[in-house]
Amino acid sequence: MIMPILNWIGKEKIVNHDKEVPFRLLRKNKKYSLGKSENLIVEGDNLEALKALMPFYYGKIKCIYIDPPYNTGNEKWVYNDKVNAPKIKEWLGKVVGPEGEDLTRHDKWLCMMYPRLKLLRDLLDDDGVIFISIDDSEQCNLKIMMDEIFGPENFVANIIWQKKTGASDARNIAIITEYVLAYSKNSVSLEDIFSKNKNSFDINRYKYSDEYVKIRGRYYIDNLDRGGLQYSDSLNFPIKCPDGSLVYPNGRRKYKNDGWIWKWGKKKVEWAIKNKFIEFRKSNKKQSGWSVCYKNYLLVDNEGNEMERSAPIKNLITDILNADSAAGIKDVFGNNIFKYSKPVELIKKLISYVKIQDDEFVLDSFAGSGTTGQAVLDLNKEDGGNRKFILVEMEKNIAKNITAERVKRVARGYSYKTGKGKVMKVPGLGGGFEYVELGEPLFNKDGMISESVSFEDMAHYVYFTETRTNLEKKNIQKNYLGEFDDVHYFLLFDGIGKNILNRKFLKELKPHKGEKKIIYADKCLLDDEVLEKNQIIFKQIPYQIKVY
Repeated sequence: MIMPILNWIGKEKIVNHDKEVPFRLLRKNKKYSLGKSENLIVEGDNLEALKALMPFYYGKIKCIYIDPPYNTGNEKWVYNDKVNAPKIKEWLGKVVGPEGEDLTRHDKWLCMMYPRLKLLRDLLDDDGVIFISIDDSEQCNLKIMMDEIFGPENFVANIIWQKKTGASDARNIAIITEYVLAYSKNSVSLEDIFSKNKNSFDINRYKYSDEYVKIRGRYYIDNLDRGGLQYSDSLNFPIKCPDGSLVYPNGRRKYKNDGWIWKWGKKKVEWAIKNKFIEFRKSNKKQSGWSVCYKNYLLVDNEGNEMERSAPIKNLITDILNADSAAGIKDVFGNNIFKYSKPVELIKKLISYVKIQDDEFVLDSFAGSGTTGQAVLDLNKEDGGNRKFILVEMEKNIAKNITAERVKRVARGYSYKTGKGKVMKVPGLGGGFEYVELGEPLFNKDGMISESVSFEDMAHYVYFTETRTNLEKKNIQKNYLGEFDDVHYFLLFDGIGKNILNRKFLKELKPHKGEKKIIYADKCLLDDEVLEKNQIIFKQIPYQIKVY
């Protein structure tokens, strides 16, 4: 299959820019945090934030939801369409160069999104899913770009969201929908990724029993005929009723093409009658006096237990309106402090589509008002789950005063006044988060390690770049980081220029005698013969530290 490729001005400069983004350290800010938690709110440019998260969450994020700028051309509200915001302009000037001045807004948007999507893919679990909200302005470009980054085989669906019922200001066609593009990380079985659509399944309607109940389970009755769909003459035939009379679709006594047909063909009907899957019921509304029905069984397993059933998740969402988001923000803050956020129920619905186990993460790198954080806490409250969230917000004031503040209020509980002045108290959802800021780069402009880098910072980074796995803090034992693929990793790092691999350190390697070892240090005073005898590969800091 030939895949279309999308080209734009500046693409060649940013196609591998994700590798050039400097790795920055993460620094916790207790002032804006809420308790101790694995949930994170990260303040900073999401491109640098995603890179900084790599040593801790590479391949660990089960579900990503992002609501990037739609690039509608609206400059009145810079947050929603910030491709012309000062930070983005500065970034384009550095990365794309002088030709960035000539970029159209679509070029700028594509340049902004491409490296971020590449990093998001790296963070996604092998059986993870990403959802991206978008409208007509960039939907087509986003689809082609996602096919290039994630692969067309990993496209799941283009979900259509009816965000409102009408638009009184529309001149021609009222645009009442947006889209949510869904992609998986790898084209594995979607049954392993997506939850069952349990809300579509009403177990109470399975109220009938017969002699096969222990094998087939309880059942409900549905009509075998249907109308208004594609007509086929092969499905318009007579069925013999218990009194010997013949009945055609729509309860007719004679053949007629009125658009009604049976759902099953002749052979299946004969088999179903023989095996008691079809039931004939008297009907005063049918010309023939008979309704032909079939049994829908609940199904049971080998032990006789009822099995879960569900309908497929549909790619159309019509029961959630965008107006709900404004009302939710107003309840939490007392006013509409943040416009254009998505409804909590929309994010909850999308997250609930995915099989997320306890302690698995949901990431939103365009966090805005923190809707995704509230959605995760809300779902946990409803089903007793323990999902975790990571929110990234670029704007400092929004991150501190809106994103973090909203999550605090919904976690603790809050009050609001109704239109009649009545005070309503909303109980807290529970949970907390660590507020994290982007610190200085790991390497300074001269390529040397920044003085503020700690052993733990360096350990996480070195282990990740070597193994593409995340280092568990609990596994660190002094200078020993751990083992991966039969190689043991060590880091000598106690300040810059003080770390020497010598014979004294060899004593610490006795438990790993005869095993391959990679040791990072500033200097090595052991000769090649000793290194080879002890199966040591020495890597000098900072020159041999890999760049991710």
